[in-house]
Amino acid sequence: MNTRKLGWTDLHLTEIGFGAWAIEGGDWAFGWGPQDDEDSIAAIRRAIELGVNWIDTAAIYGLGHSEEVVAKAVAGMRDKVIIATKCSQVWNEKRETSHSLKRESILAECEASLKRLNTDHIDLYQIHWPDVNDPIEEGWEAITRLIEQGKVRYGGVSNFTPADMDRCKGARVASLQPPYSMMRRAVESLQYPYCEAHKIGVVAYSPMQAGLLTGRFDRSKVAANDWRARSPEFNPPNLEVNLAFVEKLREIANGYQKTVAQLALAWVLRLPVVTSAIAGARNARQIEETVGGAGWKISDEDLKTIDGLLAWRLEECRKAGGVARG
Repeated sequence: MNTRKLGWTDLHLTEIGFGAWAIEGGDWAFGWGPQDDEDSIAAIRRAIELGVNWIDTAAIYGLGHSEEVVAKAVAGMRDKVIIATKCSQVWNEKRETSHSLKRESILAECEASLKRLNTDHIDLYQIHWPDVNDPIEEGWEAITRLIEQGKVRYGGVSNFTPADMDRCKGARVASLQPPYSMMRRAVESLQYPYCEAHKIGVVAYSPMQAGLLTGRFDRSKVAANDWRARSPEFNPPNLEVNLAFVEKLREIANGYQKTVAQLALAWVLRLPVVTSAIAGARNARQIEETVGGAGWKISDEDLKTIDGLLAWRLEECRKAGGVARG
């Protein structure tokens, strides 16, 4: 699989990264429903066999469980994978979640992640979420210290604005992880120009819009403890419009002998500023499909057609009285 250089760093990431959010199970506020650990381990190992060289997880995913599963999956081949994880989302003994960018919290979170991941270093350590009241400077200073100690190779951020990134003093910001898909394009106007100007790598999450852009989404199979059960995009009236949009995309994908999921990934990867697209997978079959989203290009004509379909989708959502986001 092709790799792209992550901004100014010496990390070269495959165009598809393995996203480990959904493998954490459903036993917390933003879980994805029941998940078998053996399926998760098989999916990660199959990804590595197919050439995927990096995994994105977070401490908060399953309240530590995702990191533990990743550790089991890469046991004996840690040197073959780049591991990215995140901090700032914490929980207590009652499994109640909260947010912290306090120095001591970040340092303690890193130690806990290193233990769960069974490794002596984290390749890319990212602040998961900022907040207007957060001490971003203090949190980033802690990451700078971790880099100096050799526990972290590079520091990155997730869901940050350019103003947030400007507050990161000390170690140079290596990467931004924003939500980015055909249905979420806001970062194109602000974050992407900033990243290009500062040579910051971009690793896009949710490129298939949490399953909507796979071409196989089935609302009836969404568990009650899956966060999507509460999301407007996955419920009427938005859902019907979104599914109709996907069927129009299927016609374009068929022209390349590709699936809708592969089209969605190729669309995200069309921009040079994007280093990699993070594709979640809950079993080996899913990652076998999504790796096919890399290594090919959508024609300019079809990109224009997709732009027209996106405008159609927004208008249809408005007319239906749904939440029109793009």
